[in-house]
Amino acid sequence: MSRAAQAVVMVFLGSAILRASLTDVYLRYVKQGLRPFLIAAGILLVVTALMALIHEIRDTRREAEGHDDDGHGHGRSGPAVGWLLLLPALALLFVVPPALGADTAARAGSALTGNQDLAYPPLPPGDPAKLTLLDYGYRAVYDNGRTLGDRRIQLTGFIAPGPDGQPMLARIILSCCAADGIPIKIGLGGDVPHLPADTWVRAIGRWLPHTAKDPVNDSDIPYFQVETWQKIDQPAEPYE
Repeated sequence: MSRAAQAVVMVFLGSAILRASLTDVYLRYVKQGLRPFLIAAGILLVVTALMALIHEIRDTRREAEGHDDDGHGHGRSGPAVGWLLLLPALALLFVVPPALGADTAARAGSALTGNQDLAYPPLPPGDPAKLTLLDYGYRAVYDNGRTLGDRRIQLTGFIAPGPDGQPMLARIILSCCAADGIPIKIGLGGDVPHLPADTWVRAIGRWLPHTAKDPVNDSDIPYFQVETWQKIDQPAEPYE
């Protein structure tokens, strides 16, 4: 693999990173706050590769004209295995992977572990109050639903099968990237949407004073009394 070929591979890698980070594709891999770093990394790779390619072309022309001052060729090659770096680049360019979903929720324990003994603020204004699944879970489990009261609440997540076979509402939480994703699971009562796994739903309802145990890690699973629900498309940012 020549230095020119290495530069071409770097251009592909940088272009793939830029394409992902300038669209919503990067949200399938990392949190939104990492976007500037991805853009900077992609630009750096492309610029470095182009500079290396220009330098290699100049050296090749000098050799052809007989002006190679150090007496050594400039066509030195690296290992051919470097071509394998094209595979993730091509995957980023042409394949859009699905976000983590119901399969991850089934295999991993819920995020509500430990004790979050905090002073929870009142719910945001509006009817219904819009909460993330994690915020709802914290308030339901660690605050015993005190701030939830009888308010109408809106939750958005995907359908995942529960340990008892009944549908749950779930979402994946990222600390950094998809590799560290863990699910937050909410049990459902009332008008439960019996839909295929990974179907996204916007549900409106109220706090249900009931919890169950996640068989994967013995964490608490709070419940939500569904009054109405609506099937929706997957959000551009699928993770919390």
